[in-house]
Amino acid sequence: MGIGRNVLSMTLAVSLVACGGGGTSTTPPTTGGTPTPTPTPTPTTAGCSLSERQDFAFAVFDEWYLFPDLLDTTVNKADHSTVQSYINALVAPARAQDKDKGFSFITSIAEENELINSGSSAGFGIRLGYDTANNRVFVIEAFETAPAFPQGFDRGVELISLGTSATTLESISTVMASEGPQGVINRLGASDAGLQRTFVIRQLNGTETQVTVTKADFSLDAVSDRYGALTLNDNGKLVGYINLRTFIVADAADDLRAAFQDFRNQGITEIILDFRYNGGGLVSIAELMGDLMGRNSVGQVFSRTVLRPSKAANNETELFETEAGSIQPTKVAVIGRGGTASASELVTNSLLPYLGNNIALVGTNTSGKPVGQFGFDLAACDDRIRAVTFQTENADGDGEYFSGLAGVMPNTCQASDDISNQLGDPAEASVARALAFLRDGGASCTPITGTPGFQGVQSTGASQKQLLQPDNPSAVQREVPGLF
Repeated sequence: MGIGRNVLSMTLAVSLVACGGGGTSTTPPTTGGTPTPTPTPTPTTAGCSLSERQDFAFAVFDEWYLFPDLLDTTVNKADHSTVQSYINALVAPARAQDKDKGFSFITSIAEENELINSGSSAGFGIRLGYDTANNRVFVIEAFETAPAFPQGFDRGVELISLGTSATTLESISTVMASEGPQGVINRLGASDAGLQRTFVIRQLNGTETQVTVTKADFSLDAVSDRYGALTLNDNGKLVGYINLRTFIVADAADDLRAAFQDFRNQGITEIILDFRYNGGGLVSIAELMGDLMGRNSVGQVFSRTVLRPSKAANNETELFETEAGSIQPTKVAVIGRGGTASASELVTNSLLPYLGNNIALVGTNTSGKPVGQFGFDLAACDDRIRAVTFQTENADGDGEYFSGLAGVMPNTCQASDDISNQLGDPAEASVARALAFLRDGGASCTPITGTPGFQGVQSTGASQKQLLQPDNPSAVQREVPGLF
């Protein structure tokens, strides 16, 4: 699929690193053949003062921004104390129309490259969600190779108290009541290896324990060895289940190939794609997923990448390619929630022309990100500007899902995120609902309604939960929402 085999997440670079609608790539897209790199805008000076960094950001947006008519070029940079604040002001008109919902940002070149190249992160290795009504915080997923998992942290575990040591423990409910979710985020500390925190945690069976966990570097295993790829037996019918945590880890390719080869060997043609917390990642992995589900579509259009009119020479069409273990699915259920964005939505949208009424979105509405970013580097300052520069469309030319995928799917099925059951368990509410769609079709579903981007997580109680996410997430938290 051309240069899309590079990176698809939330950005794309013109020195270059690309992401978005998406994912990440090392060059701007071009139509067929070998991509032709476009120079990064050259700053007027070589320094790293705030003013010079702002000038670089303006040059990027003025030349490349996907929505030039929605760029406020009258913004006074002197009114802003950070580059991000200045970017926010520049794209405010697009944000007001929900076309750039925090998708344009500044990040660290070194931090992002480390994530893309090695898939590594420093932390406890848990995704957290908070109760919007009852001031409670839960683990909604745990990474097996990270420090917290072997100490009892897994899906459904509740954080009761937290401190820098056993003598400084504070009640989570008290912190939430007085400071809100940000208070918990602050106390979890920076993503630095060696940083320790002490917790009191409560298991699903009610048992409480006190544990001290030290943050460490760990690899992001995109496909869990426990539940990442499963064969589910639904009353004698075999269904393939894939839970992809993130598209940002390149070595997910081997796991996905192995999973689909296994599905093919078993004659499986009905698939559940669980993207419920997947914030995006590499374009190469998104395209591979398309190839693995496009056995009869080789040579046909998977997606199109469209830039602003002045950059139309960089538009690109991606085609399905041959994969030995690929299948041709007859039905697909996609589990999504508010944290489902970018590459996850791209894969889903790209399947629509080929599945007709035999595909459904299960869960809640998704983020609504049909756009992607190039990454423009000011290397001397470790600045990478991720600017929205392209939109993706499927083979039918459809790509206007800024309000989330629920508005474009032929079937939607409301389902809660039942953290009292493990991911991939047929008893888990969203998996059960997905199986019901595959069995009975959309007539059995209650349609999804609601605001795009609501990162709802639900436990056995009735109150809603949202992913615990900083206002200014790190590079890994943009791709793996809720990770600490």
